[in-house]
Amino acid sequence: MTNFQLVKFAYSHIGMKKTEYNRIKIVLVEKKKTNKELAAFLKNKPETVSRWCTNDSQPNIATLFKIAKFLGVKASTLLVDQE
Repeated sequence: MTNFQLVKFAYSHIGMKKTEYNRIKIVLVEKKKTNKELAAFLKNKPETVSRWCTNDSQPNIATLFKIAKFLGVKASTLLVDQE
């Protein structure tokens, strides 16, 4: 089992809530776009975009701005407000 799989297992079995940093999945739905369309635009693997949408990993800042451009929103719209 990889470290990533171990962390996912731990979260699911001990009730820990994963911190959400981005709203990419939500904004994709609002804009009626798919993970595959975003992956094609970024020339990335769909699996990578999927991990961003589930907050299992995060895009770098430059990529976040490219995602915002694709979706026609400000980059800040893609981030969860951490008060």
